[in-house]
Amino acid sequence: MFDCIIFDMDGTLVDSETLCNRAYLTLLPQLPLTEDEMVARFRGRRFSTILAELEQMIGAPLPEGFAERYRAEVKRLFYQSLAAFPGVHEALAQLDVPLCIASSGPQAKIRAALEITGLAPFFGGRIYSAYDIQSWKPDPDLFLHAAQAMGARPEASLVVEDSEVGVAAAQAAGMRCALHDPHGLHLPKVARFEHYQAFPGLVRQLAGAVTSS
Repeated sequence: MFDCIIFDMDGTLVDSETLCNRAYLTLLPQLPLTEDEMVARFRGRRFSTILAELEQMIGAPLPEGFAERYRAEVKRLFYQSLAAFPGVHEALAQLDVPLCIASSGPQAKIRAALEITGLAPFFGGRIYSAYDIQSWKPDPDLFLHAAQAMGARPEASLVVEDSEVGVAAAQAAGMRCALHDPHGLHLPKVARFEHYQAFPGLVRQLAGAVTSS
């Protein structure tokens, strides 16, 4: 059995990637990418890295106060439209394992998303942000920090991710990883699931491998 399950948030538990990238396009309509292209390009990426790439794409510095305006627009879109992926609540209710969040987003964004989608009771205060330790995926530090805080062994921890950089971070931390993959990312040698109805069964399957190893 796993000591704990560590969930990424954006694109893993909640369907927020489209909303986050819609906010970029709302504020920078001159960007040359579609919403879907933005999601694919920036999934799992660090905010400061995305901002630097946006400046390259528009060929100019971002407007003053852009980061604050962006976060305000994301907050507005979250309260208007954010939802958990179908089946998440039912799947989490079946798990008899300590759960936590480890996200590249700031604490305020994580907590707002969990409250809006009704997922907060599953995690309590077990929320870990890259901003807390100033280390971002694909570095393994965030997942190692979360496991240590949970009193969990890395080799007996399961990470649930939706991005290539997140999977790389989990693997670098020596943890098993399950890829929530509704978009067909299909990373090699990574257990994957498209719908949360299949997730509890996948956890049992992966936990059996941990127990026997």
